[in-house]
Amino acid sequence: MILWFFLAVFIVSCFLMGWLLWPFVSVIILAVVVSVVFSPVYNFLNQKLNSTLSSILTCILIFLVLFLPLSFFVGILANEAWDLYLTAKAALQSKPIMELLEKSDLFETINLFLAKFKIQITGEQLNRAIAEIGRVVGLFLYEQARSITTNVFKFIVNFFFMLLITFYLLIDSGRLVSFIVKLSPLPEDQDQKLIQKFKDIAMAILLGNGLGGLIQGVLGGIVFALFGLKSPFLWGVIMGLLAFLPILGIGGVFVPTAIFFFLQGRIGAGIFFLIFYIILSSGIEYFFKPKLVGQRVRMHTLIVFLSIIGGLKLFGILGIIYGPLIVTAFLTLAEIYQASYQQMIEPTR
Repeated sequence: MILWFFLAVFIVSCFLMGWLLWPFVSVIILAVVVSVVFSPVYNFLNQKLNSTLSSILTCILIFLVLFLPLSFFVGILANEAWDLYLTAKAALQSKPIMELLEKSDLFETINLFLAKFKIQITGEQLNRAIAEIGRVVGLFLYEQARSITTNVFKFIVNFFFMLLITFYLLIDSGRLVSFIVKLSPLPEDQDQKLIQKFKDIAMAILLGNGLGGLIQGVLGGIVFALFGLKSPFLWGVIMGLLAFLPILGIGGVFVPTAIFFFLQGRIGAGIFFLIFYIILSSGIEYFFKPKLVGQRVRMHTLIVFLSIIGGLKLFGILGIIYGPLIVTAFLTLAEIYQASYQQMIEPTR
């Protein structure tokens, strides 16, 4: 009786604690992810300095690496994203894409090929589809950037709050993990496995996908600028975000751009864009990422794709992090259940 009473009180206290911390859950999750990624820097400094000074220096590095570039990029991104939204919206009325398609022999050739399958694409349909995609993407990025710029004070407070949490996590992460392991009813090896999976996915997201996306976004934006295309900064950001997505990747920008060049009759530029996309994407996916994060995070490509898309829909831009973390927790728990608990529940066959 005493045990059940205690468990009831404990569950209520856990619920109240969760309710109390819920307004800060995004900041806490980001702090955990950032502390995991920058823990090698802290550990290196901690070999020569005391823990407090090491954590302060690591937080200063986090500020320089994350806050300053983010503050600089958000303003530019908001302006260019709004321009893309207006341009795409205007394209629905003026139909410049449709006019370009009607002048192109390539469009006629494609329709002759599709006619064998009883399919026909009109310039009106393509114009509407492309313009609508541009409008939706531009509006989404603008809203994400505007939510930061219109709440500058909130953004600054949340960032420094994240730094504060990161500061203490770097110092006390060992004790915190030990506390969670002791409190958990699961065996210690299963707790350690779950914690390690979260560390691996955090490293894969921010180091592997983050640096890979940064490289692809920067190089892609430079190529766009060299070819005189509008809003190279915005397209670089879009490519950096698309680089997180397997299957699609930066091909979601490069392939349509190559087609656009083909329709204009700029065959050399179109071929260059396709070759550059293949080399850049393949180099990052098959050489850079495996070297950086190894094979620690093994997740089916389709699951990664759906987790990021679902995360973006539910949580906005932070869904790039939250989606894979949620899927990782589910898959790890499912693996533990299958290995240790399934036989307890299901009758022996």
